Amino acid sequence: MTLDTEVSSLKQVPLFREVEPSRLKLLAFTSERVNFESGQRFFSQGDESDAAFLILEGSAAVSLDGPQGAVQLALLGADALVGEMGILADQPRSATVIAESAVTALRIDRGVFLELLAQFPQIGIAVMRELALRLEQTNRQLASRPGGDR
Repeated sequence: MTLDTEVSSLKQVPLFREVEPSRLKLLAFTSERVNFESGQRFFSQGDESDAAFLILEGSAAVSLDGPQGAVQLALLGADALVGEMGILADQPRSATVIAESAVTALRIDRGVFLELLAQFPQIGIAVMRELALRLEQTNRQLASRPGGDR
């Protein structure tokens, strides 16, 4: 895939719509396109938070290891960003992410991701909105479970 095609793909992602093409070209150049087969792990809970992944095609399940085994928190599809929480919190991975189908993703190195946030406040705001939505969804899931209102 050419650099221009990568930039075109990035322009379709809501998170990057406001970013100028020259910056998207730099992002595409400094990031790595990766493919995951169905069932393959992006990363595991507890791993080092060294990169974020932007899902371009396919879907991935986010799960958390609990006392009774893994609990699926979300199923993410195209244009979803995953792995950013550990980078922002400077903590190990808080969940495991596994491809549900064949996935094509852009692996954005930790340093590149943090630089993007520093240079483009609108990306930081979009990431915060997404994290707030995920937290709200998780809260609703927990509240709807038996014993969730305690």
